[in-house]
Amino acid sequence: MSTADGVRGDRTARGTRGARARARIEVTATIKAEARAQLAVEGAAKLSLRAVARELGMASSALYRYFPSRDDLLTALIIDAYDSLGGAAEAAHDSAAGLGPARRWTVVCEAVRVWALAHPHEYALIYGSPVPGYTAPQDTVPAAARVAEVLIGILREAHRGTGLAKPVIPAELRPEARRMAADIAPDLPPETVTAMVACWAELFGLVGFEVFGQFHRVVEDRPTFFRHAADRLAHSVGLVFP
Repeated sequence: MSTADGVRGDRTARGTRGARARARIEVTATIKAEARAQLAVEGAAKLSLRAVARELGMASSALYRYFPSRDDLLTALIIDAYDSLGGAAEAAHDSAAGLGPARRWTVVCEAVRVWALAHPHEYALIYGSPVPGYTAPQDTVPAAARVAEVLIGILREAHRGTGLAKPVIPAELRPEARRMAADIAPDLPPETVTAMVACWAELFGLVGFEVFGQFHRVVEDRPTFFRHAADRLAHSVGLVFP
């Protein structure tokens, strides 16, 4: 075989591998899209690989080559949801680059709310009731941490610059506060990290109440209510508004 023939053969092989990779990406995206559609109708607990395969006209054995189990498919959907939410938070933070830390905090919180209202079923997947029989693997942690990393970044910037008002915590909480700070953000005061964890829970509690209809006939002007609540969270974690 000539050198030219060998080069052409290598190019053909690479082209074939590239086409297969693109086809796999496209089929994977189609499977996940159908799974999300089923989440919207049936909920995560009833997600079935066989049902997804049936709707797509695929043999179950073919689908298993992409996702060996229901848990593998759920994990992929969870990571996608966390990444989508994290991307929205990061984009909101970048768009507010000219604002002070307290205002950027509120902008990021509002972006979380907007994303959740636009993606209620994906929000339910990551912040709703646990799926029976499913335990999220460590693979989900980096994506799940993206929003928290944005908010912690705002606190770090304020701590280095304009300063943070240190929240007051009781003496009996100090050992746990130091432990949390060592695990989450060793460069921030333990009091700040403790307040941040509480704010994290309150933020998603506020969003969840709205997404799941708990504010019905209670809060009418929800965007204004949420903005005020996010401002209050910023204050409670020690951020100072100009």
